[in-house]
Amino acid sequence: MVGVSSASFEWESRWGSSGLAHLTGLPDGAPDFSRAYVLARAEQVAAAVRDHTGVAVEAATLLTGRAALLGLTRGGRVSAGGATRLLAAADGWCALTLSRPEDLAAVPALLQIDDVAGDPWPMLQLWAATHLASAITERAALLDIPAAALGEVAPASPTITRLGGQASRRQLAGLLVADLSSMWAGPLCGQLLACAGATVVKVESPRRPDGTRTGSRAFFDWVNGQKLSYCLDFDSQADELRALLAVADIVIEGSRPAALARRRLGPDHVAPREGRIWLRVNGYADDRPAFGDDAAVGGGLVGTAADGPVFCGDAIADPLTGLEAARAVAESLRRGGGELIQVSMAGVAATYAALPTTMSVAGCPAPPPQPPPVWRAAAELGADDETVRRLVSEKGCLAC
Repeated sequence: MVGVSSASFEWESRWGSSGLAHLTGLPDGAPDFSRAYVLARAEQVAAAVRDHTGVAVEAATLLTGRAALLGLTRGGRVSAGGATRLLAAADGWCALTLSRPEDLAAVPALLQIDDVAGDPWPMLQLWAATHLASAITERAALLDIPAAALGEVAPASPTITRLGGQASRRQLAGLLVADLSSMWAGPLCGQLLACAGATVVKVESPRRPDGTRTGSRAFFDWVNGQKLSYCLDFDSQADELRALLAVADIVIEGSRPAALARRRLGPDHVAPREGRIWLRVNGYADDRPAFGDDAAVGGGLVGTAADGPVFCGDAIADPLTGLEAARAVAESLRRGGGELIQVSMAGVAATYAALPTTMSVAGCPAPPPQPPPVWRAAAELGADDETVRRLVSEKGCLAC
């Protein structure tokens, strides 16, 4: 814990006025200002993205935008969105996310009982208290339930692997981006690229569209409003999707590598293209499922209370990763591309968790975050299918 200085007071004030303090801390306690330097680093990354792309990026708005649009507030050991909990294990703390129907359905198997009637969280709290955090996350992983032990992941920068030939240094304007990602981190990166002038195609399956389509429409529009919508079946129309990937200058995906590989849609299966950048956003380096809140806990990015950790912000690993990914793509373009960039949400969170913490200063305001402007409604599912097919055909002909 570092002492109070004029610099820390400035960042605590900015953390508070951004709405991030309002989103951090116990629900019946004072707002938590201890992670103020997270905003300082995020603003540095946002400045780098502005320098590379010319897009005005406000870090605080990216970090608090969803909470403002959904009217979320701090829940202490319950995430702002409500789907993730911090649980006291026998040897520390862990996070468990039950956001999907299949997660709830797997709880009896996790607890090794026949059924769970009603709210599963009280039983999970009792169960977690008698198990090691590592055993909890290992068993959850077997059942595909997102989980993380507090601070289990070390800081990690994006890993970069050479894919093919480099192109000349390029701007984003006019480039074609295939965005296969969903939820928040990958789509946020795609939205920033679209704002910089790229043509971004949001690719979804009719059987499994982006889950945020069924939630807050304002949030979905905010993150996807600048994109074309392309809907096709990843199995029966794999050749059509492969054709899009073959002509794309940038590919964004958040699937587990095996999911694309078995359809021969991974970077090793698509026709090479000079300078193509393939961005892979994962929760953890080991292929576990993840959401922003549990990934943040895995990286150790939490707030502090007298009796233990609390959630920091709202699914904060998501927007931090989207911002870091946008910078990584912009820097790759300056190098000529031809790279596979892999970004781990938990690794990003751990990088921010390693920043100094600050002493809270009495009197700093902590108002709720303000909703970001939503400039354009996102396209309905599949609304731009014919437009995208025409783009693929035209770019394919130019490459001939």
